[in-house]
Amino acid sequence: MTNVSMLIIGCGFIAILYGIYAIRSVLAAPAGTDKMQEIAAAIQEGASAYLNRQYTAIAIAGIVIGIILGLLLGWIAAIGFAIGAILSGIAGYIGMNVSVRANVRTAEAARSSGLAEGLSIAFKSGAVTGMLVAGLALLGIIVYWLALKDMVDSSTKEGMRHVLEGLVGLAFGASLISIFARLGGGIFTKGADVGSDLVGKIEAGIPEDDPRNAGVIADNVGDNVGDCAGMAADLFETYVVTVVATMLLGAAFFTGTVQDTMMNLPLMIGGVSIVGSVVATFFVRLGSSNSIMGALYKGFFASVIISAILIGVVIEWQVGFSSEFMSQGNKITGMDLFISALVGLGVTALIVWITEYYTGTEYRPVKSIAKASETGHGTNVIQGLAVSMEATAMPVVVICAGIIISFVTAGLFGLALAATSMLALAGMVVALDAFGPVTDNAGGIAEMADLPEDVRKTTDALDAVGNTTKAVTKGYAIGSAGLAALVLFAAFTQDLNLLFPDLKVSFSLDDPYVVVGLFIGGMIPYLFGAMGMMAVGRAGGSIVEEVRRQFREIPGIMEGTAKPEYGKCVDILTKSAIKEMIVPSLLPIAAPFVIYFAINAFAGQAAAFSALGASLMGVIITGLFVALSMTSGGGAWDNAKKYIEDGNHGGKGSEAHHAAITGDTVGDPYKDTAGPAVNPLIKIMNIVAILLLAIFAG
Repeated sequence: MTNVSMLIIGCGFIAILYGIYAIRSVLAAPAGTDKMQEIAAAIQEGASAYLNRQYTAIAIAGIVIGIILGLLLGWIAAIGFAIGAILSGIAGYIGMNVSVRANVRTAEAARSSGLAEGLSIAFKSGAVTGMLVAGLALLGIIVYWLALKDMVDSSTKEGMRHVLEGLVGLAFGASLISIFARLGGGIFTKGADVGSDLVGKIEAGIPEDDPRNAGVIADNVGDNVGDCAGMAADLFETYVVTVVATMLLGAAFFTGTVQDTMMNLPLMIGGVSIVGSVVATFFVRLGSSNSIMGALYKGFFASVIISAILIGVVIEWQVGFSSEFMSQGNKITGMDLFISALVGLGVTALIVWITEYYTGTEYRPVKSIAKASETGHGTNVIQGLAVSMEATAMPVVVICAGIIISFVTAGLFGLALAATSMLALAGMVVALDAFGPVTDNAGGIAEMADLPEDVRKTTDALDAVGNTTKAVTKGYAIGSAGLAALVLFAAFTQDLNLLFPDLKVSFSLDDPYVVVGLFIGGMIPYLFGAMGMMAVGRAGGSIVEEVRRQFREIPGIMEGTAKPEYGKCVDILTKSAIKEMIVPSLLPIAAPFVIYFAINAFAGQAAAFSALGASLMGVIITGLFVALSMTSGGGAWDNAKKYIEDGNHGGKGSEAHHAAITGDTVGDPYKDTAGPAVNPLIKIMNIVAILLLAIFAG
């Protein structure tokens, strides 16, 4: 084992060790009163029950797909698939279990110690998930890569091909878990949110987390299985896919000892960035202004700066700033690679800022939706849709600028490194995201346990910021997914040229099969999004009926003398989410095969590959727009409601508030189900296409 490999493994273990430290720190905090612990236990029970059933269903699908993959490509790809799937599941599962224990401790900290301690516990809980995602992803790739190099002779073309197939299999396993977790968790959480909000807030006129609402426990469960476990699986997958795709390009563009260096480089960038993120967690401290977002941004920007410095050190050490290399016929230097990595960090920072602008309560977009609520439900929805579409413009411009600068600087490999450096911050970004469900739950526990108003004021402040961080991190995930997909597409075209050198495949718009591929690929994110939205609609509708039934049939609920049947709502949503997630999740797996075989049947293999490649371009383009629009628009709708609840435009119970609830009901499945699930969809289609090439190459 080389010093480089040991360093990468060591960085992965640093993430795991930090996770253990953070878990111990969170669990050591007091868990509050008996009433608070009783509520937290109900949330824990519901979340564990759902996640166990979800992973059981995923495991069955995964075993079937893994066996098929093994039969088609061999056991190396199948083992990689299993590793990626298992590690993704572990990251989400552990993160969720910490999250559902941190919620009550955050509420207790807010009650006994105040804002600073509540912030500290919630963030440390989120950091557990974040560091586990980065650490397990890095360790999974490096350990399996080292094992593959021991099993086959990677110095030969055939041996390297088997190594790369194993790594692509690992990425595929991570992606499969991600789309199931994102979709299933999203259906659960938004079905609960939609159902309980529509009946509780509007019809019954009771607060969001009022214990008289039968859907309230399910809502809090959903925050953890959707926003914590789901997001963990999402960014684990994006991290693995991006690093593996960069390694594929490193193998394609370089030879000899340089090839090994370039394949190691994305792993080293990921490793040192873990160190940067771990150090940056200690920068998250509440300042004199009591700005929660400011405290979190201290950690985020510290991770950016420290990671940039460490990436520079790594490139100088391994490559040398002045060293020159040939890539795709162009001369590039180590400094070019460093500039490309900095571009990725810059794109990350800009997308985070843009997403906050579109989803933060202090900015024009959210305020405009809140203002539109004064004139009714319809105008709220119109303005929300307008904001969701507008919100695609600036991120796309930033991503385009990042693509051009990195490509001009260092070609396709430079673009891949930009994407890698974006994902290198995944540990800190997931920490910010997982902060959200903890603070949301803390507010719910404070309400249900009837804690004093000042406690709820503290938890509400944390929750409002948590809502923004969830939106911000989704913007980051989508932006990085767009770059990752482009890198995967580049890997697809390189493999196509390598494996089928005698096949003339073009992607010219003069070719009708290319146009057909573009149309079909462009349609898939819309079809997938529709399936996700309708699933939430059905789940939410069933909860509306159940909550209404309980209000109608159980006397004394409104008076507080009778207890709602919380478990009924949890059970309804569990069954619905597990059933509804299967078919949409299989769509991106089946689509490349259907496109290939349909076109190949009457036009031949060259046309089939043209259509398949074009479909990948189509899914990347429309998928990016659909995901950005849905997540930013949904976040804006949600915070417009919170802005009104803070006393603006009539406050709680006003007609504007009711209209904002309707808008938030539309936005919920936008931002937490359909939109984020498009991320893995884009990459799964690209990965399956790469595997399909390997299958037909024989």
